[in-house]
Amino acid sequence: MNLRDLRYLVNLANHRHFGRAAEASFVSQPTLSTQLKKLEEELGMPLVERSPRHVLLTELGEKVAERARVILREADEIRAVARRFKDPEAGRVRIGIFPTLGPYLLPHVVPDIVKRFPKLELELAEEKTEVILKKLTEGELDAGVLALPIHDEQLHTEFLFEEAFVFAAPAAHPLAKARRIKLSDLNDQPLLLLDEGHCLRDQALEVCQRAGATERGGFRATSLETLRNMVAANAGATLLPALAVQGGSARLPNVKLVPFAAPGPHRRIAMVWRRTSALTGILQALAQRLKAIPKDMLRAPK
Repeated sequence: MNLRDLRYLVNLANHRHFGRAAEASFVSQPTLSTQLKKLEEELGMPLVERSPRHVLLTELGEKVAERARVILREADEIRAVARRFKDPEAGRVRIGIFPTLGPYLLPHVVPDIVKRFPKLELELAEEKTEVILKKLTEGELDAGVLALPIHDEQLHTEFLFEEAFVFAAPAAHPLAKARRIKLSDLNDQPLLLLDEGHCLRDQALEVCQRAGATERGGFRATSLETLRNMVAANAGATLLPALAVQGGSARLPNVKLVPFAAPGPHRRIAMVWRRTSALTGILQALAQRLKAIPKDMLRAPK
């Protein structure tokens, strides 16, 4: 048994297709199939159910793949330890960030990170929170930038900043001309929200619960840009995070942004990584660069 064959099995478990698993393993399909048969012979039990239409792992195959993920992650950690001893600021770091933050935060922090760590290979992945947490657990990501709370004792949580929410409404909306609004002003207000799976939806629903607001029925957006354009089209009002409304390019003519009176609603952003990670030193350094974002950008624009 070797790491290569375990990686073949994990790729097959991930893709459920011999061709795609072979491609992910950078080998031919016959090579992958042959090595998996050798692994089955070594264990004395079948790991894969082969049929013309689909690929299924046996119960043993699923359990071996689960353990193999742990082994491969630990092997990657060993390699990472060796790289860090050679050069603490070199090598690859894979970070996941959720879609309602990534496009608005990264342009402000990545140039500084590239300048500060010129030998670092920064690999960024935009995924929903649940996907990032899964990939962190399986070792496919080294860290995640997520909204709190995160309930996982295996992860270290490094708080970064608080980002305010802004009320966004069409120009004709009754609250659009206010200089500031209170959370209670949203009582009975129907708000446009994102679709299921977006952490911003959960955050907005929490605000709705506190304020007595409701979700506007019949529509759920898949992105912040869709929400913004629906507000511009007089379809309703919503909550937007402060970073998403900074700069002239983020403004639409019919969208009015109204800040909340303190203490207004906000979300707390953190960087998380496995407590056992060999990359803790560089991840801590990267977290400090993320913390350095100007505080004005985290508040409603004037």
